[in-house]
Formats: sequence, structure tokens, C-alpha cells
Amino acid sequence: MRGARRRLLHQALRAGTAALTFTWPRGAGPQTSHTESLDIGGASIAVVFPAGDLPARRRAVLAWVARSAHAVTTYFGRFPVKRLHILVSSSADGGIHGRTHGRPRAFILAPIGQGVTHERLIDSWVMTHEMVHLAFPSLPDRHNWLHEGVATYVEPIAQAQAGMLPVTRVWAQLVEGLPHGLPGPGDRGLDYTPTWGRTYWGGCLFWLLAELEIRTRTDNSHGLQDALRAIIEAGGTFEVEWSAHKTLEIGDRATRTTSLRDLYAAMHAAPVPTDLDGLWRKLGVRVQGGEVGFDDTAPLAELRTAITQTRSPDTSA
Repeated sequence: MRGARRRLLHQALRAGTAALTFTWPRGAGPQTSHTESLDIGGASIAVVFPAGDLPARRRAVLAWVARSAHAVTTYFGRFPVKRLHILVSSSADGGIHGRTHGRPRAFILAPIGQGVTHERLIDSWVMTHEMVHLAFPSLPDRHNWLHEGVATYVEPIAQAQAGMLPVTRVWAQLVEGLPHGLPGPGDRGLDYTPTWGRTYWGGCLFWLLAELEIRTRTDNSHGLQDALRAIIEAGGTFEVEWSAHKTLEIGDRATRTTSLRDLYAAMHAAPVPTDLDGLWRKLGVRVQGGEVGFDDTAPLAELRTAITQTRSPDTSA
């Protein structure tokens, strides 16, 4: 399942496995590499392949990168950074991996198995997830849940807005994943419980709740997308270091609320329980026989629908 693959990669990222460390093949290096360039969303993206990669593999990777960049551009109104290098290598385990770095300039390491098919690449969420990281400033380590959470939350929504993922799959992923983010016995706030589930899915839950709070307070005229677009327009990309307070304040200013700061105050230092079953009922998300469907008469159905609707590139609030 897509969710199971997501969990394995997140665990690998947390452990810092060798599969995610970029190394050139023996005898190769930047001087013997092959570079392809893409211009998407106002950004120049250089995809660097080690010498010897077959043209068919390069074409498949480029299509995947372009697709992911288009999804991120659709969500944020433009690509988050002006220049990006993606360094492709062969993964030791034959899978699809990624790791984003922000300084001094943005780059993404992308170890990919030699046997990975074009179809499997196109279905992979990994590159979109990594590119979303570029649209949020670097924060102190204790706030890693904000970073991983926003990438986990935005990635499927960006793909849905770009017409690349059915809306039902967006909500199916949230239904499947968010229980991992709920506080367990002995857990503290999100700043102080750096487990896999609380970091990725606890962070994702924070952003979903923030989304709904913003839309409720503004009568659905603003959403989290407005806040996140404002953050990158203010220069808050992964290439800079900001505080959580500054980041959330800029986001709140764009929605004319204090939703982000209020929710952070509630969740960063104390465990906050969430009735997910009740939330799904209010949103009109129904799960029957393993399939997700929608109830458009539910109280928050309009908010649910607005989240995955495609927005214009205009970043003004």
C-alpha cells in the first residue's frame, strides 16, 4: 500500500540509512555526470545523473520530477525556490528515496533503484514531498514535526489540485495515516515527542486542524494555502533559517487570524487528543468496505471540498 511505503521511507529518513546517502558510482563524479534542465513554475531545475545512466531511465526520472514540480507549483502559485539541483543515484535497496537540503542552496538527493519502472515512479509521492519541504523555512530541530507534517499534509493535496491524484485518495491517506499521530501514553507535546508517528502524522494532524480552523474563522474565504503561500512570498523557503514564531505569524497575517499560533500554543508542549471519527463525520468522509466516499450534507463538507480545489496563481490574501 502507498501508506506502508510512506511509513518505510519515513522510518529510513529518521534512521539516516545509507540508502539515502548520495554517492557517485565508483570512478564517477560531477565531472562525468549528465545534467538535464527543466524550467517549471519560474524555477530552473537541474537534474544531475551519474554517467552511464540509460536514456530511458533519465526520461522516466525527468517526467517524475516535472510532474512533482508541477504539483508543487499548482499549490504554491510558483515553485518555492528559483534554482534547484536534484542529484540522482542508485539506491542500495532498489527503492525510491529522497532527502532535501536547503543551505547554502537548495538540492535534493534522489537515490532510485535501477529496476524502478516508469509507472512506479509516476505513482510515487516522494519527490512531491521533498519539494514541499522547499516551501517552508528551516526551523530548530524541536520543530521538525512542523516541517515533516506540512510536507505530509500538502503533498497529496498538491497532487489532487494538479489533477494527478483522485480526491478520494487524499482523504484515504489521511484516514489511514492520522491515527499514527495521536498522542499515546507518556507522550508530551509535539515539540517534545520526536517519534516517527508524532513527527510525520502528528505534524500532519496539526496542519489539517489549522486548515479547518482558518476556514471556520474566515467563513471558508481563506485556507492554509493562503498562509503557506504568504510564507514563501516573504522569503521563508528551506534556504533560510527562521523561528517557528516568525513563520506562523506571517502565515496568520495572510489569513487575518491567529489560527496557527493558537493551535501551536495548544499542541507544542502538551498532548492534545483528537476525535478523528467525529472529525470524519463532520467533514463527510465515509469509509465503507475499505473505500472512501463523501457525504456532501455533512456540516463541514464545503470546507473539505475547498481544500482540494485548484487555486489561481495569485498569492494575495
